[in-house]
Amino acid sequence: MDNLKEKLLKEIPNFKEFSLKFFNGEIPKMEYKRFSGGYGVYAQRDQKSFMIRLRVSSGVLSRSQLHTIYQMANKHNLSHIHLTTRQAIQLHGLDIDAICNIMEEGINNNIFTRGGGGNFPRNVGLSPLSGVDKNEAFDVAPYSIATDNHFINKITTYHLPRKLKVSYSNCESDTAHCTVQDLGFIATIKDNQPYFKVFVGGGLGQNPSVSLQLDELIKPSDALYYVEGLTKMFMDHGDYKNHSRARVRYMVSNLGEDEFLKIFKEYVAKEKEKGGLDLNPEPIKYDEGGTELDIFNTRLIKQKQQGRYAVYIHPIGGLLSLRDLKSLLYELDKCKNPMIRLAMTEGLYIINLDGNEAKKILEITTNISGNTSIEKSVACIGVPICQIGIQNSQQMLQDIISFFKDNGNDDILNAIPRIYISGCMNSCGVHQIGAIGLTGKKKKSDGQLVDAFGVFVDGDFKLGKTRLGRFIGDFKATDLPKLLFEIGTAVNNKKKDFYTWIDEDNDELESIITKFKI
Repeated sequence: MDNLKEKLLKEIPNFKEFSLKFFNGEIPKMEYKRFSGGYGVYAQRDQKSFMIRLRVSSGVLSRSQLHTIYQMANKHNLSHIHLTTRQAIQLHGLDIDAICNIMEEGINNNIFTRGGGGNFPRNVGLSPLSGVDKNEAFDVAPYSIATDNHFINKITTYHLPRKLKVSYSNCESDTAHCTVQDLGFIATIKDNQPYFKVFVGGGLGQNPSVSLQLDELIKPSDALYYVEGLTKMFMDHGDYKNHSRARVRYMVSNLGEDEFLKIFKEYVAKEKEKGGLDLNPEPIKYDEGGTELDIFNTRLIKQKQQGRYAVYIHPIGGLLSLRDLKSLLYELDKCKNPMIRLAMTEGLYIINLDGNEAKKILEITTNISGNTSIEKSVACIGVPICQIGIQNSQQMLQDIISFFKDNGNDDILNAIPRIYISGCMNSCGVHQIGAIGLTGKKKKSDGQLVDAFGVFVDGDFKLGKTRLGRFIGDFKATDLPKLLFEIGTAVNNKKKDFYTWIDEDNDELESIITKFKI
């Protein structure tokens, strides 16, 4: 690891030199994007400031690392940090000196940015409650972290056609979205032994696709052979010429499902012949025993360990202010052994808490976190920060929440499911697998070009239920809060959950959307 750190530190001067040339107009935007993405850095829409993505390995953070991130953000006068749908943390509005300073400080604290963007293996996804979830098959966190370390240790050597996304889920709830990844592993038990179900060739964005499931279960220790097999296959069969058709899922469509799976298994077999990739990671130790609580809160989760709890914190839109982060850290410093897990929902879990610790964390985060379903919605960073965004997804979310709070009660705020908002079709807000998903666009209405969002419904990512959302139309951004409020009111009046309502009362949905559709 020390050799890797030394190598990454030596890259910073060259990165800075190239970035300054871009800043001075000597390098075109797209050329810089291709270069900077591999360092986890992107120019923002104004082409004068920059964003850096901290690659939090599988979303697992130590308390000291969270302190470091706070200190870095505070040092550079940032107002907030952004929790992403890939369990990373983004810092926005920085100059190149600040970017390089954060890179260096991060490397020295095992917080890397390399491979945070560009044509590299991205942060490995993980079910955030893995290890403490009552419903899990087994703890997949050690395997997820080991896989991310496998990528990080040779991150400078990759030459892939496009990004590669791998995830691990601890149960069929699939909170790491394994069924729509390039490669996903879902934990299961057979004959009292742990195994992985393997999913391959899925992905969101343009031309989204649900993953294919392998017909056999695999031993957890074999997971890296499948990771390395797909990586080699991707390098040999991926499209290096057509960037828009270079993801793994296009290999599936080009080769056909049966041929793709046949070739994939051949690559895995070759890796097994070579050997040396067996995974036998050390299990993570979680505390047992503690004060039991007799309270109900949707953000409080009882762990499988007796007397231990997890607390979910969801800053609106994933934007956690430094003031709130400072308050949280102050309280975390009083806890004996808290563990921090970022989620794919732009929130974070504090796990391994005693009942009294959990109660206090709940109290001090009441005003930090969204507490209703609508407030726990997801939105990418969007315009005016993202250089390829079409709409302001964060503002759209704020407008929706404000309309609900001004016109409804908690029943309606909880009747509507979590909404997933992307500022464009790239699906950074994973809108294509949400119960309700929005994607930003421009549309003509009465001869005028207006801000609009396409709406998808009935998407899901749970194992056995995975499906892409159904497109129901385009709507003006100004009409969306009222449209969604009418849907939430209808769901609440029927006393059904959203999926049941949309299945049994689709005519009512159609009558609502007809009033607003462009």
